[in-house]
Amino acid sequence: MIDFVRKESYGLNDLKNIVSILRAPGGCPWDIEQTHESLCRGTLEECYEVIEAIHEQDPDHLREELGDLLLQVVFHADIEREEGRFDLEDVADAVSKKLIFRHPHVFGDVTVADSTEVLVNWDQLKRQEKDQETYTDTLTSVARSLPALWRAEKVQKKAKKAGFDWPDTSGAMDKLSEELGELKEAMAQGTNVEEELGDLLFAAVNVARFLDADPEEALNAATDKFISRFAKVEQMALQEGKDMGEMPLEELDKLWERAKRT
Repeated sequence: MIDFVRKESYGLNDLKNIVSILRAPGGCPWDIEQTHESLCRGTLEECYEVIEAIHEQDPDHLREELGDLLLQVVFHADIEREEGRFDLEDVADAVSKKLIFRHPHVFGDVTVADSTEVLVNWDQLKRQEKDQETYTDTLTSVARSLPALWRAEKVQKKAKKAGFDWPDTSGAMDKLSEELGELKEAMAQGTNVEEELGDLLFAAVNVARFLDADPEEALNAATDKFISRFAKVEQMALQEGKDMGEMPLEELDKLWERAKRT
């Protein structure tokens, strides 16, 4: 039996202890086998589930999902503790020092007028902290593991800080039209189709940025709308005694137009 006392409620130190017990000899075989790499997908999924709980505006669900995400942090830190490189206290120490360093208007004698100046200072301090000497350094520092739409948006925002940006939305829209034409040409020639499609998507993200719209949320909303209309089409087909999988596209298009009007 393990040396563990059950309690009415548990705190962060208890969570650290539970994870250590699970990964120690005689603990859970699955937990013992885990590595940073094997946990990557789970860590990412927990982040998304936190975001979903936020969108649901459900405090109980959010508390649960934040706990699952916290478990991932504690788990990764415990792996490093076993290797003798750092532990959760070192993680807390590092992020605390970062916050103090990047908030000189709170912990130092810097004066700011508003949140815009805060962000300007934040970027300058971040570049100093990470030894980013060029604007290109700031672009390459954007994590490739981000969703592609968010990564593109973040790269574009950093490029803007170097003055590399359209003056207004019209330039971004013209570029979108240009990239659509290049994709059509590539499709006709049968070459560079994926490259040109990527350019088109990148240009679409640029338009979203000018419209102050989150491209990830916009695409998710469009997907939800498609599912909703698809369901209506299927329901209308069933009401006509038909299986939509056996209907010609022309009939489905007519039902689709009806679904759009309802």
